[in-house]
Amino acid sequence: MMKRDDCLKSLAGKIAQDEIVVAAYTTAFEWIAIRPSPCNYISSGAMGMTSSHALGFALAWPDRRIILLDGDGSLLMNLGCLVTTANAAPKNLIHFVLENGTYEANGGHPIPGQNSASFAGMAESAGYNNCHELSDLESFEDNIGSILQEEGPTFVTLKCVPGEDYPQDYRHMHSAKLREDFAEAVKNF
Repeated sequence: MMKRDDCLKSLAGKIAQDEIVVAAYTTAFEWIAIRPSPCNYISSGAMGMTSSHALGFALAWPDRRIILLDGDGSLLMNLGCLVTTANAAPKNLIHFVLENGTYEANGGHPIPGQNSASFAGMAESAGYNNCHELSDLESFEDNIGSILQEEGPTFVTLKCVPGEDYPQDYRHMHSAKLREDFAEAVKNF
């Protein structure tokens, strides 16, 4: 399995600073450190709703690519989003699920079905246009360029383990400044 932060660093090098990235929980802390941008939308506090936020952005701004960095535990809290997203069929949405088999933000408790559930399989059954499952950094780096060019909705399961520890600054994550910076960045989209 790949380290999550290595995967995020590789992804950060493939997307533009003005692309919307919606990130949840532990991945959000890492993403803020790896790729600071006013176009980062941090979704926390309502587990499972990150996918709904990203879908709303994808529908609102159909000419702008929306990158969703979701967790497996978070996705389990809102599996209905898969069918809703597939039905809406936003061509600009790429839904990454960083699968580590735990509800990491809530103490690392194991998710149900961690060794048998296929999130990419669920997305495919729901009707996503493209579905992928990657578990090593080399495969991710070999495929990410073409995945980012696919007509969505696209779903990518990234089997990973935590990497380095990143600061978890909740005051910054929930600050009015981050919200204001995001609002300013997107007001002319």
